[in-house]
Amino acid sequence: MMDINLIREQPQVVKDNMTRKGAKDTSIVDEVSSLDSEWRSLKNQVDNLRAERNKVSKEINTLKKAGKDASEALARAKSIPSEIKEVEEKANSLLEKIKLILKDIPNLMHESVPQGKSDADNVEVKRFGPEPISREVKPHQILAEELGVADFDSAAKTSGSGFYYLEGELALLNQALIRYAIETMHKKGFRYVETPLLIRKDIIDFVTDLNDQDSMIYKIEGEDLYLIGTSEHSLIGRFVGQLIPAAKLPIKQTSYSMCFRKEKGSHGLDEKGLFRTHQFNKVEMVVICDPEDSMKFFNEMWGITVEIFTSLGLPTRTLQICTGDLGVLKHIQYDVEVFSPRKNDWIEVGSCSNLTTHQARGLGIRADNGKEKFTPHTLNNTAIATSRGLVTILETFQQEDGSVKIPEVLHPYMMGITEIKPQ
Repeated sequence: MMDINLIREQPQVVKDNMTRKGAKDTSIVDEVSSLDSEWRSLKNQVDNLRAERNKVSKEINTLKKAGKDASEALARAKSIPSEIKEVEEKANSLLEKIKLILKDIPNLMHESVPQGKSDADNVEVKRFGPEPISREVKPHQILAEELGVADFDSAAKTSGSGFYYLEGELALLNQALIRYAIETMHKKGFRYVETPLLIRKDIIDFVTDLNDQDSMIYKIEGEDLYLIGTSEHSLIGRFVGQLIPAAKLPIKQTSYSMCFRKEKGSHGLDEKGLFRTHQFNKVEMVVICDPEDSMKFFNEMWGITVEIFTSLGLPTRTLQICTGDLGVLKHIQYDVEVFSPRKNDWIEVGSCSNLTTHQARGLGIRADNGKEKFTPHTLNNTAIATSRGLVTILETFQQEDGSVKIPEVLHPYMMGITEIKPQ
């Protein structure tokens, strides 16, 4: 949520940021500024009425002590509370309207964010690991079924497209990726947390872009509960309304969870398989920190994802998201991608975002250093979404005899299995 103080003090900065992001109309800033002036006027009325109430109370006491008629003062004292209630209700209603508008005003972008209109304008930052090799390979869906380690057709019958059964070596490989990512995060100083898989709408509203809610988030019918699309939602939502002692910052947490997304727009071969699914496994990380440290943690976090995928032996790169493709909540975003031999292109496997104060302000997360209270910065990043990891391993390490080699770093988690062989 945008800082109302910034709009009060530097509205042009907010407008210029929106223009840089591609907005043609910035009148929303003027609208919220006007509403804010009205709200402050109402708040001032409430303060004046309360001051008058105190003054009248003293006047009543003085009149009674002097044996004088206090009926007029008593009548005024009786009418003030209803006036305060009426003005407060107007002010509170106006404040909720202001908050809704502030949610739609994009976060101030980092100066390094490249100008662009869509994902076609995102910019490659750096490559890591082995060089990409373009070669003809079997699609992971076909290979996994031939190896007898996945069943997509039965899942379509029980649950619909976008679901899957994993078994045998591939199911164990999925668990190996989870364990490897969790241990990596633990070694990096992130505290492991297991979270709820369902959260309320008042949390969803401030941890996701509004555009994602209809296209991505599953709602539980008849209840104020939503399935999480990532454990980041419940990890950061845990701190809603909290005042955190600054001495406890940074808070570095990681979580593994099942994740659920509608994933509208899947088509062709990717309707079947592991590339785009409605249910998947993910290890996520979040940081809550002092504003001065957030870019340091941003670089640390995307670097962890790069480290995980390069250690698997996969060609990896980082991509900086441009102004037109950057979400409303985000100050800066790097995507981590690995090379897909089948697509002969890069595919996203992680997304690291610095949200500065935008998310924390909406959730009412504050910090206190003993001298002042301030809004901390929040960041999130994907360590690994195992479905994408499985896709790239099946594609990259498939052999001529139809087998698939398991990356060496995963051997300790595979119960002695080093390759997936045809049944």
